[in-house]
Amino acid sequence: MELSSNLMASLVSIIISLLVFLALYFIRIISREKKQWGSVKKKYPPIAATLLHQLFYIRRLHHYQTKLSLIYKTFRILDPIRNQIYTTDATNIEYILHNNFKNYGKGDYNYENLKELFGDGIFAVDGEKWRHQRKLASYEFTKKNLRECSNIIFQKNASKLVAIVCQGANSIESMDIQELFMRATMDSIFEIGFGLELNSLEGQSEGSQFTKAFDNSSEFIMLRYFNPFWKIKRFLNIGSEAKLKENIKVVDDFVYHLIHTKMRQMSDYQQKDFLMKKEDILSRFLEERNKDPENMTDKYLRDIILNFLIAGKDTTAGTLSWFIYMLCKHPLVQERVYQDIIDATEAGEKANFTEFSQSITDEVLNKMHYLHAALSETLRLYPAVPLDSKVCFSDDILPDGFSVNKGDIVFYQPYAMGRMKYLWGDDAEVFRPERWLDCHGVFQHESPFKFTAFQGGPRICLGKDFAYRQMKIFAAVLLNFFRFKLSEKNKVVNYRVTITLHIDHGLHVHIFHR
Repeated sequence: MELSSNLMASLVSIIISLLVFLALYFIRIISREKKQWGSVKKKYPPIAATLLHQLFYIRRLHHYQTKLSLIYKTFRILDPIRNQIYTTDATNIEYILHNNFKNYGKGDYNYENLKELFGDGIFAVDGEKWRHQRKLASYEFTKKNLRECSNIIFQKNASKLVAIVCQGANSIESMDIQELFMRATMDSIFEIGFGLELNSLEGQSEGSQFTKAFDNSSEFIMLRYFNPFWKIKRFLNIGSEAKLKENIKVVDDFVYHLIHTKMRQMSDYQQKDFLMKKEDILSRFLEERNKDPENMTDKYLRDIILNFLIAGKDTTAGTLSWFIYMLCKHPLVQERVYQDIIDATEAGEKANFTEFSQSITDEVLNKMHYLHAALSETLRLYPAVPLDSKVCFSDDILPDGFSVNKGDIVFYQPYAMGRMKYLWGDDAEVFRPERWLDCHGVFQHESPFKFTAFQGGPRICLGKDFAYRQMKIFAAVLLNFFRFKLSEKNKVVNYRVTITLHIDHGLHVHIFHR
């Protein structure tokens, strides 16, 4: 009992010391800026909160940031190290992502936060490494055979997914549809990206530990942006940083095993067979390794693979989960999506899962305007990457007149932006796919600086069309055969605060045959 009391007293003392330190630091920052205002008359965004506020609201972070954004289009969060600037202003975002792209990048700040998980991958770096990976990936995504191959894989995994869902439809038990989407997209990205069949939908558990460790790592990495003491925790190997280290080891072991397996596989092929089987993206990067073995190390390949995985697995699976959630909340929209699928496919009622999925060609997908609108409306409200940041490389002034100093972090907020009335109208918080359609029911694109789910400018997502095709194929096959209802009718789900927007604790639904 005495030991417990002493420990509690020590903890309280540490907390009070840290709070005093932060208070003094913030006072010094404000004092310094007042002097600067008086001399150079820079106009800074209003201060809306401190980093401690964000830590307090961390489990509802995007709600909190949206609340602040409803008051200020652009604002600052006080950080003891540097300014954190947040904006939902589409003009600012176009300036940062496109017009003055060279002055805003990942920088050392983002790289330091992300490097344990993403390393030198495309989402964490600038400069030559970014250009190199972008060029290789761009070449692959524009190739016709990759498109055709990916469609076949999406159709195959959609059939497998529907077969599993069918079993759930014959049961009174609910199913976690997000978990199934995670497994299905994992299978797809592995086969397309690495030429390997993981078969996690069929119950193979090889990737389950990796997936769990990857998701946990993503959460711990996200926490770094709002915890000024994470480096101390890393040095002491305690708390979330200790857990991150454990999870990164699981991730690394899995990915290095994948690389070495693929290298052995490629070396075993005869020249003729090799030429027939090197269409997956990892094989292409391994070809690059043969040209430049000094730079294309195992570590660099590992980083490239993990960045490719988060782009191809987490984003589409998360969006499909939020999509089903929205359809459960809006049954009339669910039925209209179903009708759109029926009209586009013209499939007979007797078509089985495999036959129907194979009937969904690019031509058919292009007819599904309402489904495309419903998925885009889902991404508007629940963007796959809800928060993104850039480092300012030299002093600048944003289009709204606010100054940004060298080293400041500028966050743009896809989650909050989807709820801004000045961007989307008075019904901004309403799920309404019709906002994406013209008077003839044809889908209309929005500016990527207003609808930022796929970024914009030189870093715009290369896999945008790839993602839409996968989501539309999965959604079309599922909704052609089933209706979905939440396991708890009035349940409001929450997100898990990670780099990508997952539904916390999954999405449990009841499934009914049509």
